[in-house]
Amino acid sequence: MKYTLSLSEHLKNKIQEIVDLDSDPFYLYDSNKIKQTCQKFLDIPYSPKAIHFAMMANSTPQFIKIIKEAGLSLFINSIMHLDTAQQLGFTGKDIIYAASAMEKKVMLRAHTSGALVILDSLGQFNQWCKLLPDSPVGLRCNIGDLVVPRKTIAGYFIGKDSRLGLTTESIEKLTGDPRVIGLHIYVGTNILDIDYFLACYRQIVKLSALFPKLQFLDFGGGFGLFEDSREEFDVKKYGSSVSRLMNQLSEQAGHPIKLFLEPGRIIGGDAGYFICKVVDIKECANQQLIGVNASCVQFPRPLFYPDSAFHPISIIHKTPSTNNAPLRLSSVYGCSTYSQDFLARNVQLPNVAFDDIVVLGYAGSYCATAHTSFLGFPTAKEYFL
Repeated sequence: MKYTLSLSEHLKNKIQEIVDLDSDPFYLYDSNKIKQTCQKFLDIPYSPKAIHFAMMANSTPQFIKIIKEAGLSLFINSIMHLDTAQQLGFTGKDIIYAASAMEKKVMLRAHTSGALVILDSLGQFNQWCKLLPDSPVGLRCNIGDLVVPRKTIAGYFIGKDSRLGLTTESIEKLTGDPRVIGLHIYVGTNILDIDYFLACYRQIVKLSALFPKLQFLDFGGGFGLFEDSREEFDVKKYGSSVSRLMNQLSEQAGHPIKLFLEPGRIIGGDAGYFICKVVDIKECANQQLIGVNASCVQFPRPLFYPDSAFHPISIIHKTPSTNNAPLRLSSVYGCSTYSQDFLARNVQLPNVAFDDIVVLGYAGSYCATAHTSFLGFPTAKEYFL
């Protein structure tokens, strides 16, 4: 791919300032950009609604503080993230807790926290009713038999190839149950097609008629963010369409049905940068191999999605080069002996030199939070503009 990352002079200067103090790899986030994306979702005209950031995308406390100040709530799926959320001041219905294979102690802890709990199976629902017979709950829906499921970057999230959610048959077995107060769906990840979202949502709206005590619909996330495309997810158009759908539902129900959304990577994904330094250069098969002082376990998204993750790159040269320096086929590799330790493969970059700075963009989500101790490298530091 030839797509390269554009950096403002202010950002370059900030990166250089941090590198001059500490040459170890680090993340840098643009706080204003995070807030601006939060506001796009908050501006969706429907009411009542709540926007719950999917915390698995970035669980760094400072990042969470920014989205809290912006007015977002949280969507979580683990007790560790629940602990962090509560420590940062999120309480009760500020939190949606949804997980598969929930054991009893997790159900009890999630309930005690006051979070709105969404269950993943008929078995979970039965277990919940035994433990907490009078407590309302939501259901995650797998409506893959009602639409044509799409395979997305992380596979299928609905349909026969997905392990997640209650099938339509299981949902219908609970028809009329007053403990079911909401339905949830997550249709896939990194999707730009608003019509596909709406086709799935309409099926959830139809199923909502089965539950007389329905209070909310949770349409999940999966909003596309593509690094090698000029196309952006149209939040305004999406918001208008979803608002019309929800207004119709509320009118039919005779009372307001609350809308929940769970944006993840789109919140701050393009506001984060991973920065490391050139420490080695090789030539192999007419390709420039750029060795850096970081490992893929510190910048793990390309490790998890080797065939699809792409992060645009900018080189800050130690010695300024000409603007029209030719690009050449290059790969950026990490500082371990693991053969798959690559931060980028087969990209077009200019010739580099020792101590040049490598900046990888779109690193604000599923990067720092996904660090693994596999190869023995520390978590990269994180800074915020």
